[in-house]
Amino acid sequence: MVSGSRNLHPRARRRRGPLIALAGAAVFAGCEPEVDRGEVLVRPVQYARVLAQGASETRTYSGTAHAELETDLSFRVGGTLIRRPVDVGSEVARGDPIAALDTSDFRVRLDEARAGLARAEAERRNADANYERTRDLYENQNASRTELDTARAMAESAEAQYRAASQQVEAARLQLSYASLSAPEQCIVARTFVEINQNVSAGQPVVRLNCGRCAELVVSVPETDISRVENGMPVTATVSALPGSVLTGIVKEVGVATGAGATTYPVTVALEEGCELVRSGMTVDVRFEFPTAEPGQNPIVPYVSVGEDREGRFVFVIEPGPDDRLFARRRSVDVGAAVAEGIVITAGLEVGELIATAGVRRLASGQEVTLLGAPGEPSP
Repeated sequence: MVSGSRNLHPRARRRRGPLIALAGAAVFAGCEPEVDRGEVLVRPVQYARVLAQGASETRTYSGTAHAELETDLSFRVGGTLIRRPVDVGSEVARGDPIAALDTSDFRVRLDEARAGLARAEAERRNADANYERTRDLYENQNASRTELDTARAMAESAEAQYRAASQQVEAARLQLSYASLSAPEQCIVARTFVEINQNVSAGQPVVRLNCGRCAELVVSVPETDISRVENGMPVTATVSALPGSVLTGIVKEVGVATGAGATTYPVTVALEEGCELVRSGMTVDVRFEFPTAEPGQNPIVPYVSVGEDREGRFVFVIEPGPDDRLFARRRSVDVGAAVAEGIVITAGLEVGELIATAGVRRLASGQEVTLLGAPGEPSP
């Protein structure tokens, strides 16, 4: 037996279905917010202009300033210092006297050498005359062959002694000339080592001279970077004793060997300006720019301006539109090395274009934007 309620249930379900669907549609329609289709979202963005420059990285090395020519003058002979007309800070020109030794002993030796030369010359004349007489006697058969050979040997010996005596005179003259020091060129006396009446040995420093118009900077470059340093490379330098100064220079010498117990190589920099302000011994920092790409070919953009998704890497280029409006357009790019200044772009951007540098992931291609950059940036 079938109950009446079971017979009525299927028909009731069929009548309720359309009503429930219509009611649900009404509820959902009532919850959907109203959208103003005419409103356009304009997003402010930070931006940068693409520049044509070689990618590079900066390294700074410390060192000290040195005179272009720094030399310690010393005597080639020993003696007693009797004159030193210069002091620290004295300016000397080429050939100016620096110091002198007592020359009494050197003059005595020169006189002795000259006397020996005169004696040797007399003996040479006597030997030559004896040889001429013996040769005439030999030709007239009044002297033997042995007597002729003996006279000739004496003449040759006297000639050799005369030449030796001449060399002794020249040596004594040189010893006398070594008793005085003169400036090799225009210099400044940086230090003195001996005083008047002090006994000085050969090779002992007497004064130190700093010569040349411009000071040079010597810095220590580690072995990992020395292969990238080349002669003529431009650099900039800052001097601790000259706050705020930035001096330009070029690499003059690149060391090929390290010092004892060191792992750095000396690099000498010649200043192009401000060298009259730099003194020997001042502490300096020299900045080197090592290129990592060909100059003028690969631009660099900030790290935050490059995005990446499944389609690859991209940037948003800011392009002008109608009514002086600006729009961000997505553009695929090829990237190179990552350096300290940013990312190298090898393809996809042109010099002078504007790109968004912040909020790249929140932009949509074709979205209208306004610029929030440094004041004074020219409009695109």
